[in-house]
Amino acid sequence: MDIETIARSIVDATDRREPLDRIFPDETGLSHFRVQQEVVRLKVERGDAVAGFKLGNIAKAMQNRFGIDQPDFGYIMAHQFHPENVTLPSEDYIQPFVELEPAFVLKRPLGGKHTTSADVIRATDCVIPSLEIIDSRVRGWDIGIFDTLADSGSTGAIVLGSQPRSLSDVNLADMPGRIDIDGRTVMTGNTSEIYGSPISAIAWLCRRLSEYGITFSEGDVVLPGSCLEAIEMQPGTDLEGVFEGWGGVRVRYGS
Repeated sequence: MDIETIARSIVDATDRREPLDRIFPDETGLSHFRVQQEVVRLKVERGDAVAGFKLGNIAKAMQNRFGIDQPDFGYIMAHQFHPENVTLPSEDYIQPFVELEPAFVLKRPLGGKHTTSADVIRATDCVIPSLEIIDSRVRGWDIGIFDTLADSGSTGAIVLGSQPRSLSDVNLADMPGRIDIDGRTVMTGNTSEIYGSPISAIAWLCRRLSEYGITFSEGDVVLPGSCLEAIEMQPGTDLEGVFEGWGGVRVRYGS
């Protein structure tokens, strides 16, 4: 199959909420990322817009959870952002999991093969607690690294909180986080699990994306990866992600 055909199959699976048995056989990371870019082109063609980028599976807990031994990454589209304290209809997803991570909002362009943590700090306007809903278009999450690269890092939705902070006001190298379901803590973690610090993770992402000529723009939202193991979502539950001493973000899944 050619790249456009494969990309259209991913878009169709997303629209129908019907997973694929597999995206396509293992070839090279570049060809699979070109599939992702074609998916983005198709979405933009029908009215969506690129709003940022995500890094996934950089924490060991996430690699263990899905059997992926290296990070993935993908574009975030504008339609994937949802308000907090609302209900996400369960029929809009295939087999979703929820993650907690700090979202970075940029005030200036960022990127290049020599990007450092200092560059990330200078470019960051604020950070916000966020929930990322991941939702693979591959049946049963039977994925390899090339499947998830083609599938935009399995991104399903992003829910941003309402407590932005300057990087100088939070210690992202050591911040405990947790996810509560219906008021009960079900998973804990620490931002130090995100490549030592989410700031370092984003610098790594910039260097990796420089191989494709990709940089970030002012206003982009960049997600560095989850600080804890993803939790499978069940309809009819209230979800809350909380960073200790900072704040949280809530959403309800299903009716």
